[in-house]
Order: sequence, then C-alpha cells, then structure tokens
Amino acid sequence: MHSTLLDEINQNGYIVIEDFLTPEEVDELYKAGRALCMDAPQANRKIFDTCKHEDAQSKETYFLESGDKVRYFFEDGAVGEKGELLVDPMVALNKVGHALHTENPVFNKISFCNRVKEICWQLNFNKPAICQSMYIYKNPSIGGEVVAHQDSWYLHTEPGSAIGFWFALEDCTLQNGCLQFIKGSHKSGVHRRYIRNPDKDSNDLMIYDRAAPIYPHSSFTPIHCSKGTCIVIHGDVVHRSEPNRSTKSRHAYTFHVIETENNVKYSEDNWLQPPKDKPFPLLFERKN
Repeated sequence: MHSTLLDEINQNGYIVIEDFLTPEEVDELYKAGRALCMDAPQANRKIFDTCKHEDAQSKETYFLESGDKVRYFFEDGAVGEKGELLVDPMVALNKVGHALHTENPVFNKISFCNRVKEICWQLNFNKPAICQSMYIYKNPSIGGEVVAHQDSWYLHTEPGSAIGFWFALEDCTLQNGCLQFIKGSHKSGVHRRYIRNPDKDSNDLMIYDRAAPIYPHSSFTPIHCSKGTCIVIHGDVVHRSEPNRSTKSRHAYTFHVIETENNVKYSEDNWLQPPKDKPFPLLFERKN
C-alpha cells in the first residue's frame, strides 16, 4: 500500500523529500543568503546561541520584534568583546530571520510556491499561514550547535499544528551538522514552552516554563541529505544538530506553517506575535 505524506509524518515525525528544489532554485536561494551577509549591520551586532543557558535573546527586543522584519544574528565565535568582527563577514552570521518569506522576493517565491501548498494540502491543513522564516548558515568551524528541541516550544497552537519546512542548500553530513531526529518523539506531547515572561519586573522578556528535558544522543537518527532536499518537520518531533567542525558550510532555508482556522488558537504567550495590522500570510484557504 502506498504510504501518504500524512502517514509518514504521523509515523516518524518528519518527511524527507529529495530533489524538492531544482538546482536553479538552490542556487538562487544560496546567492540570496550570501547577499544577506553583506547587508548585515556594521555595529551593535547581536549574537544567537541556543546553547547559552541565559539566552541573550530572552532580554532582547531586537529578537522579540523580528517577526515582521529581516534581522541579523551572528555566531558566538564571530564577534569580539567590543562588537568587532573576528571573521570574514561571509562566515559571520548564525542566521537571518524572521520575515524573509514576506520581505525578500527570492524567499517569498519558494515559500508560497505550489509544491509547498500541495504538501500542506496533503497534510490536511485548511487555512495554513507562514508564521516565520530563517536563513541558517552553519558556517565552517564556528557554526553553532542547535540543542535538542521541539518547534512547538516556540510556536505553540492549541491544538498543535506547527510544521517546519527545511531546505538543504548544501549537502548535509554528520561532519557539517546535518539535522538529527528522535523518530516518533512527536507522539509524546510538548515537553516544555518558551513563553513571554508573566513577571513584568524581570529583565528576562522570555522564559522557559520548565527545565530542559534530557534526550540521550543515542536516540537520534542523523539525516544525511543532498542539496535541494526538503525535510518536513512535525512541530512536536525532537531534533537537533551538532556544531559544524568541518571546512564545509551547511546553508539552509527554513520556515514554519501553522493552522489558522477558527478552531485552532495561536498562543498569546509565544515569543512571536504578528502585528495587529499584519496577520500571518495565508498559503491557501480550503473551501468546503
């Protein structure tokens, strides 16, 4: 019996689709990502590091208010104590986010293409919207680790609906930090939340509602894949990536889709909130 995309994501928590992007699309996205390096700010550079216990971005409105903007986040090892760049600008960025899908025509085109809509249709979305997007660099030697997490920690809906689209723009190996998943872990619910701090007197704008779960490294399956591959990621599946200690970068473009029809509620304490006059852009609306 032919397994559907819905069967596959329900079974494993992710789907690997090879050759989703054409070589021309990969090239176009990669060049757009390189161009972003030259647009990055020359002063007041912001670090992004998922491993620091006190996440710097928890105190940063620059991060918190990036949902409808294009903002630049540097690698921990790329910026000196006085904010000076320690590496070539082309390998200094950790990521750029979180509105490339609306603010940049190259990323907009792929995010709203018919192939993406078709996957959302097959996954039974009725009124899917793209809530955020990121270009991730994973630069040689300094590309940071992404600690084990579920996307639903950050993009929580009730009931859960978040799905990630992750596009490899370069070949991904264990050495340069390919994605790794705990197969089937999406069946165990949401393990913690990253929320807006209810304590208005605190310096921390964002907090985790409980301690980080411990996930054994032996539970993870690494996904080696070639550029052009799309990985569709269930919001509750646990995944991670190692630091890049190789000489090859691992560029990727990723965005997240949520259901917005009436019976699904987007959490008001998620870090990412759409401006009142700018709701998350829809991919389609299924008519009965």
